Amino acid sequence: MSLRAVVFDFGGVLFDWNPDYLYRKLIPDEAERRWFLEHVCSPAWNLQQDGGRPFGEAEAALIAEHPQHEANIRAFFKRWPETLAGTLADGVALMEALEAADVPLYGLTNWSDETFPYAWAHYPLLHRFRDIVVSGRLKLIKPDPAIYHEMHGRIGRDLPGVAAHELAFIDDNRDNANAATALGWHGIHHTSAARTAERLRQLGLDF
Repeated sequence: MSLRAVVFDFGGVLFDWNPDYLYRKLIPDEAERRWFLEHVCSPAWNLQQDGGRPFGEAEAALIAEHPQHEANIRAFFKRWPETLAGTLADGVALMEALEAADVPLYGLTNWSDETFPYAWAHYPLLHRFRDIVVSGRLKLIKPDPAIYHEMHGRIGRDLPGVAAHELAFIDDNRDNANAATALGWHGIHHTSAARTAERLRQLGLDF
């Protein structure tokens, strides 16, 4: 068994992103803040922006439902950089170990096309990937098989003839990792860098 490439998810693997980092400043009460992030600016709402919906449209729809929360709704995009606390040291160390072993690296991320440019400008480690598929640009989101096919196609142009079983995909979301496995990749549910590294070595990588 051998792998020809490793594909990284970003949030929860390489980046420490959490809206709570921003909303702790805006909604000090924990119960009130939790309710807001579960029922107003919820993960499901944010995922639609990862799928390509413009933030302006998303804000307008949500404000119509929750006009009393307009300021906090608008803050999600306006102050989005405050939701990103930086990189995860253990994940970056794993990436760099693979890079040092000359393993081709790619990125496959659910990320809004309107916020990804901030990360691209402020985190040069992203420039070290051979290619990155950003869901918001394609208007496709994991675990839709189509976004994995797009990633596979791009890798194939870089590594001709690469087969699905020669790809590993690391994601902190189990459903997204399982979707890769269902397509013949080696999906790895990322719970720690140490466990992910162990799994990659089991799959034949020497790093």
